[in-house]
Amino acid sequence: VDMDAFFASVEVRRHPELAGTPVIVGGVGNRGVVTSATYEARRYGVHSAMPTSRALRLCPTATVLPGDLDLYTEVSRSVMALFRSLTPLVEPLSLDEAFLDVSGSGRRLGDPVAIGEYIRARVYDEQGITCSVGVAGSKFVAKLASTRAKPDGLLVVPPAEVMDFLHPLPVGALWGVGPKTEEVLLRLGLRTVGDLAHVPARTLQRAVGQAAGSHLHELAWGRDPRRVVPDEPDRSTGAEETFGTDVDDPQVIHRELLHLAERTAGRLRSTGHLARTVTVKIRFADFTTITRSRTLKVPTDVGQELYDTARTLFDALGLDRARIRLVEVRAEGLVEAEATARQLELGAREHGRRDAELAADRAARRFGAGAVRPATLLGRRQVPGAGPVARDPSPGTPR
Repeated sequence: VDMDAFFASVEVRRHPELAGTPVIVGGVGNRGVVTSATYEARRYGVHSAMPTSRALRLCPTATVLPGDLDLYTEVSRSVMALFRSLTPLVEPLSLDEAFLDVSGSGRRLGDPVAIGEYIRARVYDEQGITCSVGVAGSKFVAKLASTRAKPDGLLVVPPAEVMDFLHPLPVGALWGVGPKTEEVLLRLGLRTVGDLAHVPARTLQRAVGQAAGSHLHELAWGRDPRRVVPDEPDRSTGAEETFGTDVDDPQVIHRELLHLAERTAGRLRSTGHLARTVTVKIRFADFTTITRSRTLKVPTDVGQELYDTARTLFDALGLDRARIRLVEVRAEGLVEAEATARQLELGAREHGRRDAELAADRAARRFGAGAVRPATLLGRRQVPGAGPVARDPSPGTPR
């Protein structure tokens, strides 16, 4: 099951006046990229990962929205909960895509066509967005079928028709065929899956490697034995920010680390988890990326504690005005908060930082995100699509 233009569809649901118009979700400015686009925008050639500036040249009438990951995550959770009400065998691939094994649901819900239509109707009725469904005997073929069914469609590929469906497709449709592998296959004159299927496996192995050759040979004949594996609870959560222009000021990075730590802690509290490990990711202007982690003595869901650790990790790098493109704070090694004993500190106040952050959570639910935040972040303003801009350069540890 694949949601259609998921982020953009959720935005259109929120802004019904945009229905039927080209809508782009993504950043603006020199570094903004498209994360999702309605099919009205795609008709102009707009697609994900395209620079927003180019997308607007192709489709100048498009509405560009910055996106709301928290909202998309909430809608995704609701959709996945719907899937799990139909079958326990649900394997999410991303926020907007999942495999479902409905082989045990036939007696209750009907044949595969009926189940597929039922899923599409329920998603639309409950969430106001459309999805496309591919039905097949293997994950690989089902995925291709859902892509072929887009937008807002259903395609069933019975076992007897798998070869007729697969073999006319271009070789680039096969999982594992990226640009380089596709170039090798095209040089060999293999343009369709059918062409590839009729080449001996040993020939493919010599061309693209033993493992890849065997993999492609099996897929070309529709053989994919992988089962649907139900997902496990997330073992990490985090937040990241790409700056509109490279940043070399440690104070600006410190403020951003605080902002990201607060967001990450809020997500931990909302899901009832504590983090054992804090990880910081830094991406430099040349796209070189490094990560540093530290395991905490006591698991936490307090933003200040995540920040203190993240800042220590960053400062230990000893960067000398290095130009930074992206920073991320991630909480890992998650444990259930209710099942974890909290360690009390000798001499600690009766009401500490966690109580303040819980109060901020309540204010955010009532008045909106950012209603209450650390004083250090009061000068931080968000330029849509361009990353954070700090207006208050005052130093010091946030309180």
